[in-house]
Formats: sequence, C-alpha cells, structure tokens
Amino acid sequence: MILSYILHGHVPTYDPLHSHPDHILHDKLKGNYDLLNADVDLLTEHFSASRFSYSTQALPVNVLLDTLIRPLGETDDSEKRTCIKWEHDASRAVSHVVVGNTSAAGGQWVDNPVKASWDIATLSYAGMLSLPGYSFEDFYHETKGLPLPFYLRPTRRKVTDYLAKYPTKVGIEDSIFCGYTLSGISRTEAGFHIASHDIRCKHLVLASGIFTELIPPRPLLRPLLSLPAPQTEAHQYPTLVVGSGFSAADIIISAPAKQKLLHIYKWAPSTSPSPLRACHKQAYPEYAAVYRRMKVATLASRQSKDKRTRAKRAQSSAFDLGRDWDSDYEGLPNTAIVAVRVENDHAIVTLQNGDGPPFERRISSLAYVVGRRGSLSYLDPHLQKEICCELEYGSMLQGQTLREKACENLEMTKDVFIVGSLTGDSLIRFSYGGCAYAAGRIMKRQSNPLVDHDNDDNSSRCAKCGNRSSTHLPVVPIMNGLDGHGYDGNSVANGHMPLDRRKDGY
Repeated sequence: MILSYILHGHVPTYDPLHSHPDHILHDKLKGNYDLLNADVDLLTEHFSASRFSYSTQALPVNVLLDTLIRPLGETDDSEKRTCIKWEHDASRAVSHVVVGNTSAAGGQWVDNPVKASWDIATLSYAGMLSLPGYSFEDFYHETKGLPLPFYLRPTRRKVTDYLAKYPTKVGIEDSIFCGYTLSGISRTEAGFHIASHDIRCKHLVLASGIFTELIPPRPLLRPLLSLPAPQTEAHQYPTLVVGSGFSAADIIISAPAKQKLLHIYKWAPSTSPSPLRACHKQAYPEYAAVYRRMKVATLASRQSKDKRTRAKRAQSSAFDLGRDWDSDYEGLPNTAIVAVRVENDHAIVTLQNGDGPPFERRISSLAYVVGRRGSLSYLDPHLQKEICCELEYGSMLQGQTLREKACENLEMTKDVFIVGSLTGDSLIRFSYGGCAYAAGRIMKRQSNPLVDHDNDDNSSRCAKCGNRSSTHLPVVPIMNGLDGHGYDGNSVANGHMPLDRRKDGY
C-alpha cells in the first residue's frame, strides 16, 4: 500500500527545515531532495563509519528511507519528528491497482496460517508499523481517543484493523482489489499478460512475500494433521509443537493456560540459534519466557541440575506465572519422531533423542511450525527464469533466495520489480525504500515513455547468465503484481481488469 500511495502522486521529499541529525547526510540532501530519484550509493556510502545506528542487515535503500522517516527510531520511540514531507503532484500519478488474495488489505496480517491468537503483541513497536498519510498513531487516537503510548506493541488484531482502514483513509481504495489470486503471468511484446484474469500491463511489482506457505510436515507426520481439534480447553494429552522460532512460540503463547504442551525443537545455539534468543526479557517477556523454557529443558536433558535451578529462578514475568510449566510443558531438544500411530481422537508418537532408546508420548494434536516460504508459481516458467535463473519452477522462496540480485537492483528483469520480504527485508519499516525505488523508476518511464532503459543503470542483468530482455515499447501507465501474505500485504497491479470490486474490510 506504500507503493500505491506513492503512485497516486504522493512524492516523498527531504525537508531541510527538519534536518536529519546526521550532518553528513543532511549536507548531501540539502534542498527539497526528491527521494524517488535518490542516489542511494552516494547518500549511504558513509553509513558504515557513522556514529549513528544504521542497520547493517537491511538494503541501503531501505535503511535510507527508514532513517529519514524515523531519524531516531532505533533508539527513541518517543521521538516523533520526521525528515520527510509528502507532496502531492497529480501530474506524476500512475494508474495502477493492488491485487491481493486475502479478504481485506493487510496480506499476512489478515491471514492466520498458524492459528495463533489475534491478541499476541507484535514484535515491532507501533511507530514502526505506520504507513504514510495515516499513521498508526492517528488510528490509535481515532479509535481510543488517547495519545499513542511510547513503546507500544499493538496486538495483531489492532494492526489488522489499521491496515484494513488505511486505503480509505488515504484515498487509494479505488486501486485496491482483495480476494483474488492471479496466475499465469507471462511476458508479451507489449508488456505482460495475466491469464487468470485477462489483464494486460506494462510493469510488474511483486510483493507476494516469503511467508505464503507453511513448510509442510514430512509424510510420516501427515496423519497427525487429521486429528480433531481438542473439544475441551485442557485436553488430557498435550499438543505437539514442532519448531524453534516465533511461530512455534506463538502457538505456545496462544495455548490455554491448562493445555499441556510437548515441544520438539532444534537446539544449536553456536551454529543455528533460535531467533527467540534475541528477545530481551523486558521488551519481549513472553518470547523470552518461551526461550528460557527451551533452555531449561535442554539443560535438564543434560542432567545439569545446578544450572537448571538457576534458570528456574530467573522466571518472573506475568506470562511465566500464568502457566504451571513444570506440569504442563515438556521440552525435547533435537528429538526425532520415528513412528506415528493414530488412535481415535489422539495419537501415539515414538521419539528418539540421539543414540538414546526410543520412547513414546500420546498427543492430542500437531502444530508443525518450522517456517514459512514464498513462491513465484503465479509467474510462467520463462518469466520466473528471467527473475532467478537458478530457481527451479515451483520451488519455494526464502529470505535469501533473491537477496543477491536485490543487492544489485530491485528491478529483477526488465519492468519487473520486487519489494517487501522478497528482497530479504521483511519489516514494514524497511518497505519504504523498495517502494520508493520502484515507484520512482516507473514514474520516470511514465513521464518519458520513449526512454531506452536497457542501457541505463536501472535495468537488471543476471550476474550468472547475463539474461536481460531486449524488447522495449513505450511505457503505458498500467502495472501488475501479486499480493499474497507478504510483509505488509502490499503489491501493485493494473490492467484491463475484469474484476468485480469487493468491499470486504472497507
């Protein structure tokens, strides 16, 4: 939706009256600098040596826009100032539509593939979840009648409500289409064709993300998926949770206080640590508590009684005290499931830890949450090959799949851009940069349709095979993309649309 907001003619420019505290960056941006045409290399070349806290993990273009929108956001959530002003220029607007397969705007936030509670707090603070023109602070004040508290982690339910309202609040609802799944997207001489809906367009902006599909369990475990949902709040047998990341933690956090839990997880802190390890016990008490239980269980499995005692004394949060962990939680690190037998409303699983003897546990249900992946299967094989020549058709995407190419250029192949978690940066705060990059180039080609961008440094050539399409026709203000369950549920599409407007969520 950030991209749609920009393509409606809202141009982010640097505001010299609200200068960035990094004087080097400010000097480079003097004047009303148009950030849709920013020289990212020049503006960010000093970041690695700066005394300011710039992310070294996100793409430079994403770090640049993030620090300009929230110059002190890394260290001070109470600081509301921004260095960007949004100027509306109708002459630069580009006709487009956003197409998504969820019932309302919001993508991943609307969908709930792991069946976790809607009232779990987000990892990001509210200010980091804001979109331009109508911030989460505006939404909070409108719905609560109160100023937004500092360091608020809103619930997922609130973020979903905010994203559903956003298109109408900023006047982009005419371009939002929800509840559609596009497929059969191919390149033509005049641009692109989306076979599923007979859409023709000139550009694709893909924001389908890397969280579209849960990684499925191996065949041995699939019979466990047929187990009926527990009929009581506290089934006599535990829920089996498989996974060591945030999704697994969400299942544990969402479970009723009396529900028994059997947790199988990978434990390799020196080579492959759980992402939960980075959760501070004060900022993220519930995630820190789950990680602590995993650690306690690992120490217990090694029969280190003195260390186990010290770990237990560390529990103190309300989440810790809300469950009888000793009775209702069993953690089994690095344990394999070697056999499965379903019996009516429960199952018996045979487990093995290392070279130890097999042992059995009865379970009521399975939550297999070892990660999520994305897909480009909505593109035809030839176009998918253009984007990533090493990706087999139908293969699943993860954060690093397109990262190497994204570091060189977000235009994967001629007139096809990626934004959001497809670039490897999954946070909403890091979505502005990619959206500004794609919008800037599309607007430029819209204003000068005869420009030859095959030879300009914005076009992309694969470092492995050198592939780049050579056909170029005048740019038409028509775009397309796909909205699956991406980082913020946004993508852009447009064409001759045989789509019926759906009002769900508006």
